[in-house]
Amino acid sequence: MTVQSVELKSIEAAGPAVSGGVPDDQLISMLVDRARSEGLQLTGEGGLLQQLTKRVLESALEGEITDHLGYDKHEAAGKNSGNSRNGTRAKTVLTDVGPVEVKVPRDVAGTFEPQIVKKRQRRLTGVDEMVLSLSAKGLTHGEISAHLAEVYGAEVSKQTISNITDKVMEGMAEWQNRPLDR
Repeated sequence: MTVQSVELKSIEAAGPAVSGGVPDDQLISMLVDRARSEGLQLTGEGGLLQQLTKRVLESALEGEITDHLGYDKHEAAGKNSGNSRNGTRAKTVLTDVGPVEVKVPRDVAGTFEPQIVKKRQRRLTGVDEMVLSLSAKGLTHGEISAHLAEVYGAEVSKQTISNITDKVMEGMAEWQNRPLDR
């Protein structure tokens, strides 16, 4: 049984086990037990957390395009509506659990602008915060890049790290120079 099939079967078998917006403890326990019994790691490359992150992001993106188009996938209401789904494109996003490849849906008219993982976005916000934290602790850009590669298997260039820290420094300078209200 493949890693992907373990994840898919486990999630689908759980059904609607989310109550009040919080995952059911039973669902979580079942996923962890199933992953362990199949030899799947919980963390790391191809691990359960990475797979769950992929599924959550893709489900959210599917919800966004459904909202944008005004009808569910394969629903008759979409026929001859003027705009419809047009497949997906693969995109690798750096997350707190490492790089995750997600399938971002597209529409025929090209008007769909995803918000969960925006166009041209390569990192989720937690990664930027981690880079800033490591920088504040005195690590050089090279050390931060090496740390992200070692821990998350993600290649982040020194230039990208510099861009992240520069953006924050600009924001701090604006805040420090703001007019004070009396």
